[in-house]
Amino acid sequence: MAAQGNVADTIKQLNAARNLALADPALYPQVVPGLLRIVGAEAILELRRWGADFFAETFASPVLAQEHKQNLGLQVLDTLKAFLERPNEDTAVIKSVVQTAASIYPFIFRHIVANPQDASPWQKMAAIKSSILRRMANAPPGIHICSVKFIQRVVQVQTPGLIADPRRPEQNEISLALVPRDHPIVSPSTLEAEALGLLDRLLGVLQDNSTDALLVTATLNSLGSLVKNRPSVANKIISTVLNYNPFKLATTTPVSPTHKVMIRSMTRTTTTFLINIIKKNPNHPLAGRIQQCIERLRHTLVDVFDESSRKRAAPSEPTDGLSEAKRQRLNAQMPQAPAQPPQIPPLPQGPVSLAQLFTLTQDQGLRNFDVNVIPSNVVLSIVAPLLKSIDKAKMDAAINAVQARYLSLAARPATAATAARVATGTGPAPADEDEDYEPGVESTDQITNNLDQAPPDADRAPVSLGPFNLPPPPPLTTDQVAEYSKGTVNRVFSTLTTLEQSAPSKSQRAGFNRLAATNHDRDAWITLVTRLATRAPAGLDEGKLKSEGSSLF
Repeated sequence: MAAQGNVADTIKQLNAARNLALADPALYPQVVPGLLRIVGAEAILELRRWGADFFAETFASPVLAQEHKQNLGLQVLDTLKAFLERPNEDTAVIKSVVQTAASIYPFIFRHIVANPQDASPWQKMAAIKSSILRRMANAPPGIHICSVKFIQRVVQVQTPGLIADPRRPEQNEISLALVPRDHPIVSPSTLEAEALGLLDRLLGVLQDNSTDALLVTATLNSLGSLVKNRPSVANKIISTVLNYNPFKLATTTPVSPTHKVMIRSMTRTTTTFLINIIKKNPNHPLAGRIQQCIERLRHTLVDVFDESSRKRAAPSEPTDGLSEAKRQRLNAQMPQAPAQPPQIPPLPQGPVSLAQLFTLTQDQGLRNFDVNVIPSNVVLSIVAPLLKSIDKAKMDAAINAVQARYLSLAARPATAATAARVATGTGPAPADEDEDYEPGVESTDQITNNLDQAPPDADRAPVSLGPFNLPPPPPLTTDQVAEYSKGTVNRVFSTLTTLEQSAPSKSQRAGFNRLAATNHDRDAWITLVTRLATRAPAGLDEGKLKSEGSSLF
């Protein structure tokens, strides 16, 4: 039908069948076997391309059940093997076949573990695997990238994984842990050795510092799943990624725009790979090295692009037409611009503080800045190198200006208040222009200072304290007396719950005349209650108190 009919009509019918399967995944078991005769290895190129793409899409679909994938995978093995054995097969067909093989490899592995008597599917899968690995080195980029994914799937299947429920092997992760030691076809040690060899082949891309951005990106993306699901090889993978240098292309001069894009792509993929490891396991043993590597990659990327994009500095040209390098024979003297003397503002009229005396700048921001907010240790660390960098001529001019200010200030008639302000470093107090100065009126600060400097008062005669009596408490009513009495009785009897339950020995019995509060036990409590009962408050109203040893009877 495919050879005699119109190819366009055939592809149209195939697309209709594909749409039916996409709408109802339960139809895949009926659609796939019917297509194998149409899109097989003997079909024309267009049909082979369509069939290979359909197989890759079918087995990568998340809506198709794993049981159906396993059964259909057993049926398409012959077709995939025929595609790979066809000489000079189309690149697009091989690419889709490799993708399909990566999808069905775990299911073929699980089938051979559960059915050791059926060795044919595993032999076909082994032939497909050998063909893919053999052509991987010289394959075009598309096939090479798909082969990287295939190797990742083989390594993940042929290394031990976790067994969640040994009673339900069909629900566990497909890994080498499912294979019994005495399996007649599959040898666990051989498969694990093969997986480690393929992992080394995969890591060789990073160990050689490959500059192929597509291959490096595909390798890093495939290694993420192995780090997550296979802890036995995770540290080996992470150590290799930490030693990878994505800036090998930056050593070429000049760095082309294509190389810039490749460097940025490889660096960001490596950084993302390491960041995902930290996010999933912040307490990873290699977390410190991973964080350092992330920071190093970021800073190096900034430095590389900063140096590559930096323009050559423009040559310095003389403004007057003469250059000392080109006009040496003319003995032309470069005119030196006269140094401008610093503009020093004059002192204001009236009282002047120390801050105003030593302030030589006209910048209001610097004038209003409060140096007290800076710690003293910071000031010391700033002033020492600052004094070394100041021009000696400017420093001498500033010293002379302050000295001239001081001499002119000393020539002014100064009052006592002005001298005090200058000595203490405080500025003149603001006053209204119309306010007259009254020399006979002292300020509050002056009065306080005079009181502080006054001699202490003479020792006064000691004054003895008189008797101090607390006021009597208010009288209690009958209800209050009854309430307080009940509370006292309740507190006395409530202590029974906290007494020790152990019976005292004979040596601990001190008699009835002992102190009641000696021990916190039941005998002490009985003694205390008995004494409270026998010493009634008789005669308290008449002010006659009985002694402790007297009796009321």
